[in-house]
Amino acid sequence: MSLSLDKLRLLRKQAGDPKAAAPAAPAQDTPPAPVAANDARQPPAERSVFAWVEQEIRHKPTGTAASTPAPATLRRPEVGSLHRLLGMRSRGGPAPARASAQDRQLPGEEIAPGLFLIQSLQPQAIPTAPLSLAFAKREDQHVAARDLLFFDTETTGLAGGTGTRAFMIGAADWHVCPQRGEGLRIRQLLISTMAAEEAMLATFASWLQPHTVFCSYNGRSYDAPLLKTRYRLARHADPITALDHIDLLYPTRRRYRGTWENCKLSTIERQLLRVVREDDLPGSEAPAAWLRFLRGGDAVNLRRVADHNHQDVVTLALLLQRLVREEQRERETLALVSG
Repeated sequence: MSLSLDKLRLLRKQAGDPKAAAPAAPAQDTPPAPVAANDARQPPAERSVFAWVEQEIRHKPTGTAASTPAPATLRRPEVGSLHRLLGMRSRGGPAPARASAQDRQLPGEEIAPGLFLIQSLQPQAIPTAPLSLAFAKREDQHVAARDLLFFDTETTGLAGGTGTRAFMIGAADWHVCPQRGEGLRIRQLLISTMAAEEAMLATFASWLQPHTVFCSYNGRSYDAPLLKTRYRLARHADPITALDHIDLLYPTRRRYRGTWENCKLSTIERQLLRVVREDDLPGSEAPAAWLRFLRGGDAVNLRRVADHNHQDVVTLALLLQRLVREEQRERETLALVSG
C-alpha cells in the first residue's frame, strides 16, 4: 500500500502534530488556538515518527511512480585475460614470447656443429697384470686393462626402439697422458641438436679398436642394442657387434643379490664402493633435461646429467676391479682350505 505526502499530512493533523502543514486558506485575523496539554508533550519534529515516514517517502518513493534502481554496471572482462587464464592463443595474434633462458652454457668443447666433447683424467695407477674374468664365469680368460672401455649412455627414453636415441655417450679407459701421466680418462659426447647425432656416432666409433672390450652395467641388454640401431638408421657400419662385451650387472647380481634392497648401480656404489654422490640428478630425469634445452630452456640440469654420466663410467671401473679382487680372494681361500 502506497502512502502519499497528502495522506501523511492529514494523519499528522488528526494526531495533533503541530508541524503538520495545513492546506492554503484565506488569511483570517482569528488568533491561534491554545495549545492542548497533550500537544506540549509531543516529541520534537526530528524525533517524530511522522517526520521519519516523510523522510522515507521523500527518499524512497513508492507506488507506480517509484523507479526501480538501475542494476550495477558489470565490468566487461578483457578477452586477453580470459585467453591467458585458459591457456589459449589469440587467433591471428602473435605467439607468446618464449621465456629467455638465462644459462645455456654447455660443458666441454664443440668439436663439430652441435657436438660437444667433455674430457677429464683421474690420475691413478694402471693395472699392469691382466685382469681375470673368472668373476664373469669366463674361466682362464684375462683382459689387459688398457683394452677395456667402460661406457654408458643417456637417452631420450627408457623404452628403447627406433624412436629412442642417445644424446650422450660416456666412455672411460686407462690411458697414459703425455702431460699428466697415467690415469682413467673420461670422455663424453653430448649433442645439442638432433642433427649432430651422426657426428657423435662417428666420433665414438673412432675410439674403438679391434681389441677393445666393452664393459657396462646392463649395457648388453640396453645401451649396446640402442647404439646398434642408431648406427643402422644412420647408414653407418655397426662397430659394436664384433667386439667383446662384459656386462657387470649379472655377476653383481649373483654375488650380492639379497644383501641389499636391490642391485641398481647407485645402490652398489653406495653400499659396496662407499661412493656418495652430491646433488646427483637421477637418470630418469635425463630425458627431460635434454628436451628442455632443445626447446630453449636452460642447461643447468643438462650439466648435472653430464656429471651423473661421468660418475657412472668411473663407478664401472671401480666395480670391475672390486669384483676381480673378490673372486681372487675367494679362490685363494678355497685353495688354502682344500690344501
